[in-house]
Amino acid sequence: MIDPTSILFIHGSSGDKSQTYKARLLRDLFPGMVTPDFDGELPERMAQLEAIIGDKTGWTLIGSSLGGLMAALFAAQNPGQVRKLALLAPALILPEFADHVPDPVPVPTIVIHGTRDELLPLDACRRLVEKVFPNNTYIIVDDDHRLHKTSGELDWATLLDG
Repeated sequence: MIDPTSILFIHGSSGDKSQTYKARLLRDLFPGMVTPDFDGELPERMAQLEAIIGDKTGWTLIGSSLGGLMAALFAAQNPGQVRKLALLAPALILPEFADHVPDPVPVPTIVIHGTRDELLPLDACRRLVEKVFPNNTYIIVDDDHRLHKTSGELDWATLLDG
């Protein structure tokens, strides 16, 4: 069983932050997991993430949209600290990632992306994931960018523990 205190959920750019549907759902499933609020532009958010993680290893990072970008960037820079990535409709097509594609990262990575994502094109994101995270499982679902329907149906314990 995975230690919930080593699971960190990184929300997207929504105003509700750690109170989003996915954050609440995951906290209910994994009491004690870390669900901080992030503010500011991407560099400020990354500094906040780095301060939370410190030098601790064994993290499972779950990132949604902009949070997926943050998780991917952190794993690319600090692969030894990340046990597993779960990227939910990750914003990897943003220039901070797409224009500076990192070298391959060996961290096991699960990506969940909806066919009806109106913000982030599935094919473009998938190409980047396959280039950077060769140890990936890409799950394509019939859902939109928020993945609300899918989030409640997933077996999170199996996804994160395996």
